[in-house]
Amino acid sequence: MLSTLLTILIVLSSVEVKAKAPVTPGEAGAKGGGGGDITKFGAKPYADCTQAIMNAWKEACAAEGSGVVTVPEGTFVTGPVTMTGPCKGEMTFNLDGTLEAPPKLATQGWISFDHVDKLRVTGTGTLDGRGQEAWNCAKNESTCKSPTVNLRLDYVTNALVDHIVSFNSKNFHMNVISSTNITFQKVAVIAPDDSPKLNGIHVARSKGVTIKDVNIATSGDCISVGDGTSDLKVIDSECTSSHGISIGSLGLYPNEQPVTGVTVQGCTLTKAKYGVRIKSWADKYASRASGVKFSDITMEDVENPIIIDMMYCPSDGCNIKGISKVKLSDISFKGIKGTTPTIDAILLNCLPGSCTNIALADIDLKFTGTKGPAKANCTNIKPTLTGTVNPAGC
Repeated sequence: MLSTLLTILIVLSSVEVKAKAPVTPGEAGAKGGGGGDITKFGAKPYADCTQAIMNAWKEACAAEGSGVVTVPEGTFVTGPVTMTGPCKGEMTFNLDGTLEAPPKLATQGWISFDHVDKLRVTGTGTLDGRGQEAWNCAKNESTCKSPTVNLRLDYVTNALVDHIVSFNSKNFHMNVISSTNITFQKVAVIAPDDSPKLNGIHVARSKGVTIKDVNIATSGDCISVGDGTSDLKVIDSECTSSHGISIGSLGLYPNEQPVTGVTVQGCTLTKAKYGVRIKSWADKYASRASGVKFSDITMEDVENPIIIDMMYCPSDGCNIKGISKVKLSDISFKGIKGTTPTIDAILLNCLPGSCTNIALADIDLKFTGTKGPAKANCTNIKPTLTGTVNPAGC
């Protein structure tokens, strides 16, 4: 894991930030709009700069034309900051240094953007969530308050997040909730294997989100997809030591919105517990997912590469014999190749009447374990098979 993190950091440090040109949101802010360098507002390295960030944002947001808030090189400490719109112009949050969170923090979001249109969060800097204390509390005490997400986008439209690093978040690293037309590119998420199962990028109740060319090394889901997500694309990205790319869990809450139009293409998963996965509760509430395409994906030492799990139950007390209220349709797995050390390379575990139009095409998963061979297990489903499907069995 350490070598993986070092590799990610070396790659990031060598990336030319030419992707910043042309700048869409916020370019004019650097040419004289409101806001500016947070040191102009009193921020000092290794000191609390919460109010300086808020003051810089307030000025930038209120100025005519575009605005910019810049965290310069160096390390600055900040408590929770919510940068709220609407603003009078396009906004850029330029992170060139490191922002550090306090060790103890129990708000929903640490660095948050709310109701902002035309936003860019960019730079070669790092959001250091300093999550170790929160992780230890979560492991040992049932009274811990819910820890904090490093970066939240709530009700944000037309935004680009590029090149920044999220490090050791207390909770999920990046959340996109109730937002539209959001792009993540060339960002990195880094946390050690012994951290809790914290997801890299989580998307829910959002439309038109694109995640491309990102590197995520975390212990939870690399990318997780919640209810109400539509038109999501995950392209040419890498996941390491994670729980893979997951839709769900679905059906946990009442009145969930459907997941529609998800494309995962050209990604590589390495040393993950799961590969591409859809998971739902057997005994909870109605939900559905449709129009999901997983294609051209490389699995390197992934324990369970292809999974539909409609009896998801991470704790005791689930009624896995119930009739599922979750419906899955038009789901395809195509061009998925690589290696797995476990027997269950393909596991499609549906409940009666819950899965329709499920397809497997051009699958080649080689078994590297000691007790094999690998196999495909399908319950209450007969998928459409095209080309070679290895392992066979469904």
